[in-house]
Amino acid sequence: MRKRGTHMTKKWTRVISLAAVATMVLGLAGCGKGGSGTEAADGDTVTVGLLHSLTGSMAISEGSVRDAEVLAIDEINKDGGVLGKKIKYIEEDGASEPSTFATKAEKLLGEDEVATVFGCWTSSSRKAVKQIFEDYDSLLWYPVQYEGMESSKNIVYMGAAPNQQIVPAIEYLLDQGYKKFFLIGSDYVFPRTANMIINAQIDAADGAEVVGEEYAAMDQTEFSSIISKIQSAQPDVIINTLNGTGNVSFFKQMADKNITSDDIMSMSFSIAEEEVKTIGADILKENLVSWNYYQTTDTEKNKEFVKAYKEKYGEDRVTSDPAEAAYDAVYMWKAACEKANSFDTDKVRKALDGLSIDAPEGTITVDGENQHLSKPVRIGQVKEDGLIYEVSATDEPVNPDPYLKTYDWAVKAGVQPLE
Repeated sequence: MRKRGTHMTKKWTRVISLAAVATMVLGLAGCGKGGSGTEAADGDTVTVGLLHSLTGSMAISEGSVRDAEVLAIDEINKDGGVLGKKIKYIEEDGASEPSTFATKAEKLLGEDEVATVFGCWTSSSRKAVKQIFEDYDSLLWYPVQYEGMESSKNIVYMGAAPNQQIVPAIEYLLDQGYKKFFLIGSDYVFPRTANMIINAQIDAADGAEVVGEEYAAMDQTEFSSIISKIQSAQPDVIINTLNGTGNVSFFKQMADKNITSDDIMSMSFSIAEEEVKTIGADILKENLVSWNYYQTTDTEKNKEFVKAYKEKYGEDRVTSDPAEAAYDAVYMWKAACEKANSFDTDKVRKALDGLSIDAPEGTITVDGENQHLSKPVRIGQVKEDGLIYEVSATDEPVNPDPYLKTYDWAVKAGVQPLE
């Protein structure tokens, strides 16, 4: 019999509700201001915003995303800029708090009047700023895979939709013979919606079951209770949607109990090369991840990207899927501005429809209907050298399906977003 996780706690619901209220208030404050993107073009420069967590629990992941954006900006400026203008950037720290992201987004758009913003990681931070970008009619370039169930004309979703990461990862595990799944995630919208999707997908699979589902606070560092539940449930595989420092604590405490991939395999959706480096390859080796890009991805464009990233930030630094998507975002914005021959938001948005660029992960193309990208899907495995290597990949880029409308099991299950 399936053991399910508890429903949203009252505390979690209150946090989301308060964030929504704060977002609404801040968004209303921005109504009618800015929005064209042209105000940021002044003389020989055009100003953009960078909005990431440089402090707090998410800084472990978002720092490399910010660095990739700065690398792209520096490269573009060296090559002459965008429409003859050099890019300047104003940087703000979301501090791993959705309400802070909302405040900083309001500043960038209302006070600084930037042309566009590259930012966010967690879905909580994205949802906290979504209404603000819509009110200002500006574009947010969001670099991370997410749970789907969203489409905004004011967000360009550079990371994977659920059919480009979550769904194929579960399909891969089922094909490999895994039957007993334990779901663990951070207590916010991405893990809960991802696990709702996974529950529906496993429900539709013969002989597979979810044997446990647990959530941890974003700043939680003690996982002994959850690990005990995992040991009692005896799963074949752990589906991990923890984010930030929670991943470090969880896997190090698993290692302290001598639980390795030989005992219980894990499939993670928010562990990339940067997190492997922090947690330790000796702890994570042979565990699985699902992304669209790895540092080891074999394309000429990626060789150039990795070389440039290391030359700028040090040979010990590693690239990752979110960093690569953030790097791509700056180049996609440049391409859209040049196609539109303008920094105007409406014109740039129209130029995005069907726009393709040659990225380190391969060719990526914007779907104008939902502003998600067609992307290759790659299942990877962590090795002793700390890098991730493909064990399975699609032959062609996969078109985005953020609402999983093409999956009968999702439609029958009535998969809907958790707000």
